[in-house]
Amino acid sequence: MHSENRMSVRRVLIPLALALLGAGCLDERQPTGIAQPSAQEPHFLRWADAPSPRFTAVGAVSSPGADVALQASLSGGISLDRYTAAFWAVRGEARSVQINYLSATGDTTFPFLQLTITDPVYVPDVGDLALGDSVLITVTIDPSDIKVSLEPTGTLFGDPAQLQISYGGADGDLNGDGIVDETDGEIETQLLGLWYREGEESTWTRIPASQSLSDKSFISTLAHFCEYAVSW
Repeated sequence: MHSENRMSVRRVLIPLALALLGAGCLDERQPTGIAQPSAQEPHFLRWADAPSPRFTAVGAVSSPGADVALQASLSGGISLDRYTAAFWAVRGEARSVQINYLSATGDTTFPFLQLTITDPVYVPDVGDLALGDSVLITVTIDPSDIKVSLEPTGTLFGDPAQLQISYGGADGDLNGDGIVDETDGEIETQLLGLWYREGEESTWTRIPASQSLSDKSFISTLAHFCEYAVSW
C-alpha cells in the first residue's frame, strides 16, 4: 500500500519538476520584463525622407577615440554623416546622448532619440564593470526604417537604461497602402509599439513602453542592449 502511494506521488512530482525546469530555462533566455515573441513580424515605420534622413547629436563624442571632455563643446549638435553616434557611459554617473531629426527641408528639428545610462554592470568580451569604469556606447540608426541598434550588444545594466524614441519623422502613410487616412491615425493611437530583437536570426518581440501621443514617442527601460524599432 505504501509502495503504491509513493508511486502516485512520483507520478505527480515528476511532471511538476519538468514544468518548473522548463520555466527556468525560459527565464534564462528572456530578459526581465520582456514579453514573449509574437508569431507575426511587425510592420516597421519608414522615415518620410528615406533612405537619406538627416540627424544631429548632442552629448556624443566626435569619434570613438575622442576625449570625454569634448562632449561639452558639442552642445550645438554634430551632424551624423554615417547614422552613428557614440558616447561614454560610466558606472555610477548619469550619461546620455540625444539625437535630433532634421526635416528634409532643414527648417524643422525635433528630438528623435534620447538614451540615458547610469549603471552599466557587464560588457561582453570585457566582463563586469567596477564603479567608475566606462564603456563606449554606439547608437546606429537605420536610414530606411525607424529602427536603431545599441552596442555593445548584450551590455547589461543594474539600474535599467532609459530609451525614448520619437516617430514624428515617419512617413504619414503608416500602413503602406499609398493613402494617408483615418486608418493610419488608428494605427498610431492603438497599434504602434516598441519592439526588439537579439539578432538577425531572432524573432521581433514587443516590449512594455509608455506612449506619448503629443510627442509621438515611446519611453522604455532597458535591462540590456540589442536592436529596437517602432512598428505595429
